[in-house]
Amino acid sequence: MEIPKIPEGEYRFCLILWEHEPVTATELVKLCQSQLGWKRTTTYTVIKRLEERGVLRNDGGMVVALVSKEDVQASEIDELVEKKFEGSLPAFLAAFTKRQELSEQELDEVQRMIDRIRKGGSV
Repeated sequence: MEIPKIPEGEYRFCLILWEHEPVTATELVKLCQSQLGWKRTTTYTVIKRLEERGVLRNDGGMVVALVSKEDVQASEIDELVEKKFEGSLPAFLAAFTKRQELSEQELDEVQRMIDRIRKGGSV
């Protein structure tokens, strides 16, 4: 399944949805008003737009996501690595770590991920 592209403002909305789903559209309006400063009409417009693109389902006022946060994030990273680093994950990691210091705990977690992959597991 191809993951639909989600622009930044809609992604912020999705973060709220993922945290609270299943959630009523009325409750989403309240959450978006308090967390994003959106008006009711803006929230309903975004719900409709994301439903048309297959990101969520609004069934009788109950809203649920059809794509996970993890899948959206993975899709964005895949696109970034492909576009900016010619598909090279090592080039991406080299650029990332050049400007971003990793803690010992983060390095250990990355090493555990690599070890799991080498053993035939998944991250």
